[in-house]
Amino acid sequence: MTGPVTHAPGETVFGGVDSHADTIHLAVITDHGGHVADAKFPTGQAGCTAAVAFLTAHGTVAAVGVEGTASYGAGFTRAARRAGLTVVEVNRPDRAERRRIGKSDPIDAYAAARAALSGRADSAPKDDTVSGIRALHNTARSAVKARTAALNQITHILITAPESVRTRYGTLKTAERTDALARLRPAGDAIHTAVLTALKSLARRVKDLTAEHQALTKALDDLVSAHNPGLRAAHGVGPDTAAQLLITAGGNPERLRTEAAFAALCGAAPVPASSGRTNRHRLSRGGDRAANAALYRIALVRMSSDSRTREYVARQTAAGRTKKEIIRLLKRAIAREVFRCLTTTVTVPGIADLRPLRQSKNITLTAVANHFGVWPATISTLERGIRRDDDLANAYRDWLTAA
Repeated sequence: MTGPVTHAPGETVFGGVDSHADTIHLAVITDHGGHVADAKFPTGQAGCTAAVAFLTAHGTVAAVGVEGTASYGAGFTRAARRAGLTVVEVNRPDRAERRRIGKSDPIDAYAAARAALSGRADSAPKDDTVSGIRALHNTARSAVKARTAALNQITHILITAPESVRTRYGTLKTAERTDALARLRPAGDAIHTAVLTALKSLARRVKDLTAEHQALTKALDDLVSAHNPGLRAAHGVGPDTAAQLLITAGGNPERLRTEAAFAALCGAAPVPASSGRTNRHRLSRGGDRAANAALYRIALVRMSSDSRTREYVARQTAAGRTKKEIIRLLKRAIAREVFRCLTTTVTVPGIADLRPLRQSKNITLTAVANHFGVWPATISTLERGIRRDDDLANAYRDWLTAA
């Protein structure tokens, strides 16, 4: 690493931050890449404020490259933005560069500054408006994982349990088994008592985690619907899926300049793989895989319940495309639609008048469902705003008005 260069105060500088749980290392370089200074600061509010003061004392700051703007570098990112500085997201240096120059906090901080200077790092970091959605989403997912682990433990214990226990509970369905195990009173010899006690504890854990997940999902649904009603109302987009897409895009999706950039972020954009006379594209394995999985879930829902999507799948199948190829095409189209929901205000037609209008005419859900040729649950979810179907809602309203 080269030594510090002579630098006159007031000249343009760039900053770079290597962030950790307890400390951040800040480096300053000139607009020609020369090293000016670097220092380490604690991650608390006072430390971040001191780091910003250290940076601005060396000149006019053009940009600051920060590793982990949404994790360890979040505190410094907030402090820098409050000071009016431009912050850009920096990815970790690749392995080849680290093998060549080594790794340390100063090395990584200077590398982040050079990334900001060269323009290699030019993405604006996410803002904090989706931090609550992220917290609820992660907690709900952890509840599901813990519930699945408890269910698997019940299954494994029953495999080796005494014959009487295995015969009584092994053939029951999951919900029935959980209810029965949660109510039992362990008795018998030492082995039976121990096994039944373990099964009862796991069953109660499953029921508690199920209730916890339902409560978290309700809170997440309310928050997501308030944040972006258009996205939540899109066909096939549930609370968990909408939350994941909002987390991926951030509360400031305008930082994604085009819908192609968002598709690439979700791993749904084909990657060029051409060489010589060969001109082709291949499947992208990059991007946010959780967002890619969210697009996949939307595609599956629409393939099973959306008439336009089913017609599209039929046409593509007749053209000789496989199911995997069709799903990839659907994910790309869905990414385009989601980007519009994220970056523009999508008006969601009101449905609050449907249920009172039906009840005022003493019409049952079954009668409505029979008239439109759908299940009563379809009408119920439409009235409650869980399902969005603008064509059905308009036809339903016209029918009720004329009834």
